[in-house]
Amino acid sequence: MDRIEWHDLPASTRAAVERHTGPVESTETAPHGVMSRLACSIQTPQVRAFVKGTRADDPQAWVYRHEANVTRNAPRAPRVLWEVEAGEWLLYGYEYLDGRHPDLVPGSPDIAPLIRTLTALSEAVWPEALRKKPLHSRYADFLPTEAPPALLGRTLAHTDMSPLNMLVTPAGELRLLDWALACPAPTWADSALTIPRLISAGHTPDGAEEIAQQVPAYRSADRAAVTTFARTLHAAWEAWERSRPMPHRAALTDAARRWAEHRGDRLSLRG
Repeated sequence: MDRIEWHDLPASTRAAVERHTGPVESTETAPHGVMSRLACSIQTPQVRAFVKGTRADDPQAWVYRHEANVTRNAPRAPRVLWEVEAGEWLLYGYEYLDGRHPDLVPGSPDIAPLIRTLTALSEAVWPEALRKKPLHSRYADFLPTEAPPALLGRTLAHTDMSPLNMLVTPAGELRLLDWALACPAPTWADSALTIPRLISAGHTPDGAEEIAQQVPAYRSADRAAVTTFARTLHAAWEAWERSRPMPHRAALTDAARRWAEHRGDRLSLRG
């Protein structure tokens, strides 16, 4: 999606934001992400904030409302500061977080805060007032049969565990950004979805599993359900790589394949 700059917004939209923030002195467009029509940090004499949004008549405007509502309920998320609908634009202001993207390579000190964040995620309950299809629906076309009961959880899951959606703060806490894809899911879902990311960063499948096992919800998860999920994830990502190729997808699809094969090998050894 093509980004616009802060100064390209209608004057009435910028004025509505500045009623919350004070006069904007400088801005910086976000370098990553493809979803938001506007995504930038703003600096005022009083505050620094992150602003994202789109035109109010955009068919995807509901995604921004959903993301803000989820973020208000999510652990390790930035605070939602304000909502503005003016000048035919819908914008949300979020707490600006200082930090850096984590390094997930083997031996990284960022693995420990990652585990703490995954544990916190596994304990968050989906706010039932928010309507969103559960995670297993996203992969319905790739499940071998109907979703097993162990895939039908109602935890608040982020589901997009890219390191670009993570920040390690100066205090050593790993925070999560961009909750647009959040949905109800099993308690272990985000831990499972992190495993291909760890493999892609250089971990063996067994080493990535050992990290995930440090999250109690993943450690106690139904093994057959996790294996089914690993195979389903690989099938989905492989199909999406063919139909919607993106630069990062090949490496992630290969990591998902290695994880699914590892889960299958372990199942065979037990059987």
